[in-house]
Amino acid sequence: MDTTGAIYWEDIEEGAVMISPARTMTEADIVNFCGLSGDFNVIHTDAEMVKGTPFGQRIAHGLLGLSIASGLIARSPGAEQSKLVAFLGLTWDFRNPVMIGDTIHVEQTVSSKRAISKPGLGIVHYDVKVKNQRGDVCQEGEWKVLYQKREA
Repeated sequence: MDTTGAIYWEDIEEGAVMISPARTMTEADIVNFCGLSGDFNVIHTDAEMVKGTPFGQRIAHGLLGLSIASGLIARSPGAEQSKLVAFLGLTWDFRNPVMIGDTIHVEQTVSSKRAISKPGLGIVHYDVKVKNQRGDVCQEGEWKVLYQKREA
């Protein structure tokens, strides 16, 4: 870190693990995401119908879980000082549903990093897991993020 507390590409170490704050999924989250996304699928909106499904209750949209995971990382210690430039992509799997009342957090591990040909920038790959209060992995994958280097 430099004297301003900024976190550059050079400061990020392979193998480093970060655990985000946690957040409880609410019915309001799901209702608001329905309106925002236009996805009013009954698995998210019809409490009676879903009683007969393997889940037994309404579940959060997978993309809502992913969106909240991104926000939890942004709330993590040091995130404000990060010299993150852009989110470049992801591979992602939905393993278990996130239910109303589940409290989720993100476990993020730096799996690799590399400099790129564009001066002043580097890429960091993170292995990311979204876990609920029981420790079940609900979602997981890899995020690819572009960071500023000190020399920029």
